[in-house]
Amino acid sequence: MSSKHSNISIFVPHIGCPNMCSFCNQRYITGQLMAPKSEDVDKAVLLAQTSKNYNPATTEIAFFGGSFTAINRNYMITLLNSAFKYVNNGTVAGIRISTRPDAIDRGILMLLKSYGVTAIELGAQSLNDKVLKKNNRGHSVKDVYVACELIKKMGFSLGIQMMTGLYGDNNDLAIKTAKEIVKIGPDNVRIYPTIVLKDTDLAALFADGFYKPQNLDDAVELGTKLLTVFNEANIDVIRMGLHSIEPDSYVAGPWHPAFSELCISKIYFDNAKKILKEKGCYTLYVAPSGVSKMIGQKRINISKLHELGFDCIVKTKEGLKEYEIEAERN
Repeated sequence: MSSKHSNISIFVPHIGCPNMCSFCNQRYITGQLMAPKSEDVDKAVLLAQTSKNYNPATTEIAFFGGSFTAINRNYMITLLNSAFKYVNNGTVAGIRISTRPDAIDRGILMLLKSYGVTAIELGAQSLNDKVLKKNNRGHSVKDVYVACELIKKMGFSLGIQMMTGLYGDNNDLAIKTAKEIVKIGPDNVRIYPTIVLKDTDLAALFADGFYKPQNLDDAVELGTKLLTVFNEANIDVIRMGLHSIEPDSYVAGPWHPAFSELCISKIYFDNAKKILKEKGCYTLYVAPSGVSKMIGQKRINISKLHELGFDCIVKTKEGLKEYEIEAERN
């Protein structure tokens, strides 16, 4: 059985948010408009259990998509009840929810704890008040800090979600946000480049020429820097890039189905470039899990190193850490 953490994801569409953020159209992100019912939770758990890698000790039921603690209280409790029975009988290890910073208070956290919620992910998006306001987030940076402190104090695992390329944002501000997140000390982070979706304020701003989204190369370059910031702080980055979007919804922005892999691969390329001095033929040794990342998608890293005068083959070596590379001249 796999020891890797996994989620049984239940998407709660845009029914809990008090306002519409500039970038948001949950229907297009989740591909779902209908609010889930108790039986949908049951179906999702039954389906997950059919996987040969299913491990109750590392699996959580995760309510994603909307702002879970801002939805109708009775409906929220109905969903929690339907999930809690699987915590009680040992089918899953706990419940994970995502929500807004301004939809957290001590009373809500006590309620969540009583229903087996173990992890809370906060959509902070940016820790710059001007950026938050421009994107109609409806909460302040202070709200993020207050919510994070409460969540940690009450013993929940804390995740923070941030976005890059927001309207009014830039690379320096995004890196500053990442460094501030490190100071907060969450257990994990998600990084989402901003994608322009149909029927959003951002789509209108883009159409009118007021907003220019990141291109893929720029988003990967920034994502690599942010990933390095969190890696150096030993904070786990559990997701980079949206899981999926409906193809018809895409307007503009750095969408790629393997965005995380592109960023990780870029770190390997940068690290290889640092240790290769004289041009020639080399064997690059990496950890077993790092071979495809060192080679890069469509062998891009090997091709780029070749253009720089380094002809490289990649082999595995036990004992090397993630991103660690040893070079041997052939």
